[in-house]
Amino acid sequence: MNAPTGEADGAAAALEALRREHDASCPHCTEQIDSITQMVFGEGNPEADLMFIGEAPGEEEDRTGRPFVGRAGKKLDEIIRAMGLSREAVYIANVLKSRPPDNRTPLQPEVDACSPYLVRQMQIIRPKVIVTLGGPATKLMLGTTVGITRLRGQWAEYVDEARGLAIPVMPTFHPAYLLRNYTPETRRQVWSDMQAVLERLGTR
Repeated sequence: MNAPTGEADGAAAALEALRREHDASCPHCTEQIDSITQMVFGEGNPEADLMFIGEAPGEEEDRTGRPFVGRAGKKLDEIIRAMGLSREAVYIANVLKSRPPDNRTPLQPEVDACSPYLVRQMQIIRPKVIVTLGGPATKLMLGTTVGITRLRGQWAEYVDEARGLAIPVMPTFHPAYLLRNYTPETRRQVWSDMQAVLERLGTR
């Protein structure tokens, strides 16, 4: 359900203020300024019921300043459309807002420095459901070291009592993994996860 225009405008303004604050002061991303093209804050509906969270921008994301626009992003778009939704209706972000060198997995100190801005994004958007894409994003959101193959498809919850957040989380495979392992089984697993999300949202 869409929020009243005033509320949506307020959330959009709050996200834009947070983006400016992040770009000026993030302890991780500001240190990368000489090695990246631009930061990738996130995009979508500021009052989205559904939020997708990945681990970090890649080469195409760094070039365009938009999350999930490379091959993995096109696969995510396909998944969103198959759910009967549009990219504009959801919100898409990453744990890190700038590309790690050589697209490597984010390091824990980088996550610690940048992830508070993701939490504040969530506080503004207040989605009804979060889908974590891949292991690093899932491990951050759930505070676990368990691998994604054991966690995917199992409902969990992100809780931040100080910010009043208690959001259901559905972990699933990262679209890049799906592209590398494009088998009937992995496709079935991801689609099963998305059907569970639609049921939780009450749109299926």
